[in-house]
Amino acid sequence: MTAPLWTAAEAAAATGGTAHGDWTVSGVSIDTREMAQGDLFVALRAARDGHDFVAAALEAGAGAALVSRIPDGVPSDAPLLLVADVQAALEDLGRVARSRTRARVVAITGSVGKTSAKEMLRAALSSQGRVHAAVRSFNNHWGVPLTLARMPVETDYAVIEIGMNHPGEIAPLARMARPNAALITTIAAAHLEALGSLEGIADEKATIFEGLTDSGLAMIPGDLAQTPILRAAAEAAGARIESFGAGTGNSHILQDPQVAGDCAVARAQLAGMPLALKIATPGTHFLETALGVLAIAAGIGADPAEALLGLAQWAPPAGRGTREALQLDPAIETLTADLIDDAFNANPTSMGAALTMLAASQPAHDIGRIAKGRRIAILGDMLELGPEERAEHAALADHEAMERVDLVHCVGPRMRALYDVLPASRQGNWVETAPELAARAHTLIDAGDVVLVKGSKGSRVSLVVDALRKLGHPTSRHENEGSP
Repeated sequence: MTAPLWTAAEAAAATGGTAHGDWTVSGVSIDTREMAQGDLFVALRAARDGHDFVAAALEAGAGAALVSRIPDGVPSDAPLLLVADVQAALEDLGRVARSRTRARVVAITGSVGKTSAKEMLRAALSSQGRVHAAVRSFNNHWGVPLTLARMPVETDYAVIEIGMNHPGEIAPLARMARPNAALITTIAAAHLEALGSLEGIADEKATIFEGLTDSGLAMIPGDLAQTPILRAAAEAAGARIESFGAGTGNSHILQDPQVAGDCAVARAQLAGMPLALKIATPGTHFLETALGVLAIAAGIGADPAEALLGLAQWAPPAGRGTREALQLDPAIETLTADLIDDAFNANPTSMGAALTMLAASQPAHDIGRIAKGRRIAILGDMLELGPEERAEHAALADHEAMERVDLVHCVGPRMRALYDVLPASRQGNWVETAPELAARAHTLIDAGDVVLVKGSKGSRVSLVVDALRKLGHPTSRHENEGSP
């Protein structure tokens, strides 16, 4: 029988709260829509006050609820944990969960690739013990303590993603996670609006090292202009420091990255040991992150050979560079186009990497209305770039990969800056909002094309992805008719 994640007595001791009833819970949830039977429902205040959902959560099978007051409609003898502050209590649960496990903990941050790195490390360690990591990109002030609070005592490895929007966010979360090792994926122009410069971003990301345990491992990208900032912060934290990248002075070196069919491969040296690195996506820009992940897995005592096998199975999560075939006519199997769905996030660095992946793709010819298959980019606004945002968008026109892109559709007021400097032959549509382009999905692609969709989540270009996926599944006429 599986031991409970938390008993009433343990949760009360961890939070300083008062338990009503002698309950146990098997999980922790902040959303009734995703709650499992037996979870502890945490009534956080966010867009809505979670206390408004406590009665429904208990009725749906929650094992208990973490609250700061007894909500209306909830009996006083209901299974509750009453605390002064729900957010603070969740953080307390996270700290205690971290302290009671012997797991080796890795914390991950960076301007680009945090979630991909988290999933890579999960894959690399999956055959070597019990791995705990967030199911999605839970990397903020509630996501990190929630991930920790959900960690079973028996965990062997934990992977904690830590993000930020404003200065001062990373260090408290890192101190809560107390990682044995910390990985910074890269420094790039994301959150410039809040941090002002790449150096400011590096300063903030480097505060992750403040949470390291004694003699913890700091894994840093070694080829950046900001690398000295990261190294200095790691030294100040008393960390063991290793670096990864293409430069020959790095601890771990990536060599000759290239596309091989539906995969990306490279030669590499892991602390001088030669090896072949492979991931199950044609995105070569993921390979450097994969090397950093492999190095940190080895650095916390995992078997690098098994980690390599796990990494070979990794492909990007939905919306972060996944590639799929779209069947454009349900009656003709050969009428397909390829979709690269990278619609979850964007900044100039990740946008350039995605364009490079598109440029390396091979369209199919002579299967559609247009004889020559095309490389098409559908690009949404990049957000939080600060006063230089128009220049950053326009600069995409000069990216070397653009020479191999046939057509560019632009979504959003910021992407107008790119649209205006593209040559006429490369200009597709420009629209103010994603729904406008989604409505034209049937005009955007043809069989044989490869289409990239990328933009910040707030640009909503995922709506265009959804519309493209529906092209081969026309709505039945009966769905548009009234009831008989």
